[in-house]
Amino acid sequence: MSHKPSVFRSGFVAIIGRPNAGKSTLLNTLVGTKVAIVTEKPQTTRNRILGIVHRRGAQIVLMDTPGIHKPLSKLNRRMMTHVYDALQDKDLVLLIVDAAQAFGRGDQFVLDLLLRTRGKKILLLNKVDLIQKTKLLPLMGRYSNAVPFEETFPISALHGEGLEEVLDAVAATLPEGPQYFPEDMHTDQPERFLACEIIREKLIHFTENELPYATAVLMDKFEESKSITRIYATIVVERSTQKAIVIGQRGQRLKKIGTMARRELEKIFPPKVYLELFVKVTPRWRDNAEMVKSLDVHDSTS
Repeated sequence: MSHKPSVFRSGFVAIIGRPNAGKSTLLNTLVGTKVAIVTEKPQTTRNRILGIVHRRGAQIVLMDTPGIHKPLSKLNRRMMTHVYDALQDKDLVLLIVDAAQAFGRGDQFVLDLLLRTRGKKILLLNKVDLIQKTKLLPLMGRYSNAVPFEETFPISALHGEGLEEVLDAVAATLPEGPQYFPEDMHTDQPERFLACEIIREKLIHFTENELPYATAVLMDKFEESKSITRIYATIVVERSTQKAIVIGQRGQRLKKIGTMARRELEKIFPPKVYLELFVKVTPRWRDNAEMVKSLDVHDSTS
């Protein structure tokens, strides 16, 4: 005979780490649906994105954050603001580390930041399927000697290894609290923002190393009906040469970006999506405060 837990636990959990450590992959796997885009390029995540995990007796609100890096533009500075805000608002920190990469100055910067952050912390050593198990213990020692972690878990965010144990530990660590979100809600993102992010994910995929950070996607029009969702969006680049790269020969690359984005968008907005993409040159948009603000899910309206 099952009985309802007498204590309900809930709270906000900041997922932090270096670029490409696997934060967004972890978020999507834990939530059980795609709420953050994932690419092989670092600094793909530009906002703080909430993913909500509903468990028996607990609600875990995960905060995916941009990779911790040295900010060189207004866009990068705003990205790092999301990291600092998440560390202020959290009940618990999950530090995710790419265990397959050598420890470097950036990792030390993250540890120094955590030492200045109050509250409980859990360490996740990600991509353990890619390394020899003998390398795990020294890595665990290096991190646990630097920062007092509650627990350490070797995981594979991509394959889901070790994540059930992580959720158990997180739920047990969170304080007693209310249910912040309804059970059918998995993210706080407006649909317009998620649509722009999916287009940007496909844009990054098809432009590969040619323009990793010089692009943004703005929503021009978003119209939903029972039979079709119409989406008109603009891809912003900094130079005319970049515009030519996005469009491709005879418009073929832009067509591929649109086709791949539409297929994924139709999973979210069934049964049909009409997608029209435009490309615009805005020089130095990453240092344009208004432009950077318009890309922020927390400042835009759905």
